[in-house]
Amino acid sequence: MQIRNILRQSAFAIALSLPVFLTSCEKDKDETTNTITDVVVSNPSFGTLEAAVLKANLQSTLSGTGPFTVFAPNDAAFTASGITSATLNTLTPAQVSSLLLYHTIPAKILAADVPAGPNAKVVTASGDSVFVTKNASGVFINGIQVSTADVSADNGVIHVIGRVLNPPVGNIVETAVASGLDSLVKAVTRATTAAGGDPTLAGALSLTDINQIPIATLLAVLRYHVVGTRAFSSDLANGNLGMLAGGNTTINLTNGTGGGPSILGNGNGANRSNITATNIVCRNGVVHLIDRVLLP
Repeated sequence: MQIRNILRQSAFAIALSLPVFLTSCEKDKDETTNTITDVVVSNPSFGTLEAAVLKANLQSTLSGTGPFTVFAPNDAAFTASGITSATLNTLTPAQVSSLLLYHTIPAKILAADVPAGPNAKVVTASGDSVFVTKNASGVFINGIQVSTADVSADNGVIHVIGRVLNPPVGNIVETAVASGLDSLVKAVTRATTAAGGDPTLAGALSLTDINQIPIATLLAVLRYHVVGTRAFSSDLANGNLGMLAGGNTTINLTNGTGGGPSILGNGNGANRSNITATNIVCRNGVVHLIDRVLLP
C-alpha cells in the first residue's frame, strides 16, 4: 500500500511538472530571433562586419524593431576595400558607427522594390545619401553591385555587396584635396583665381608650367573631364561618353591595364587613360581616378 501511494504521488508530481516544462520550451521557442545582428553573427563570411558592429556598439540597434535594410560587405568585400581588423582597430567607435550607418537604411527595401533609377537618392541612417539603381545587370548602390539580395531578417533585410561604401568627405574639390589630387586642385584654383602651379597638367599640354596655360584652354580641358550627371561605374558602357565641354570621350570596359576599364580623349591619339579607381562619392557627384590627362 505504501509503495502504491508513493507511485501515485510521483505520477501526480510528474503530471504537475509537465505543463511547466512545455511552457518553458514554448517560451524558449518564442524568444528565438533572427535579427540583422543574429544574421551577421551566424554567417561566417561576415567576420569583419561582426567585429565592426561590436566596435561601433550597434548590436542592440540592429537587433531593434527596425525595419532596416543593410547593404552588408562580406569579408572579401572588406579585403578588396583595403579594410582589415587591424584597420578597424585604428578607428574610433564613432567612426566605425558612422561607416556602418552609411550602409543602413531605416526602412525595409527588397530588391524588387529598389527604384529603377538610375541612381535614385536614398537617405541612410547616418544622414548621408546613397544612390541605388536596378537594371538588367542587377541592383547597385553607389555603383557597387549587390551579389546576394534579400537575405531575410526579423527586423528587415540584408543585401550582400562586394565593396565597402565610403561616406562622402566633401564636394568634388574637397574630395580631391583629401585624395591628394594636387594637379586637379591647382588646375581648378588657377582656372578660377589665376593662381597656383603644377607641372602635371602643363606637361600633358607640352608646357613647362601650369601658369603658361591660357585660362580658356585650362577651362576646356577641365570641363573635358566632367560628365554633366552623376555617373557611377555601373552607368558606364562601351562607346562614346559625352563630356561637359562638348565632344565625346570613348569608354572601353576591358582594354585597360589588367583588363580593366579605360577612357580615351579625342586629342590623346592612341594613348588611353586607365580608370584606376571608381565610385569615390562626393556630396555633389562622384569621382573616378585616371592615370592620364584627357585632351579634347
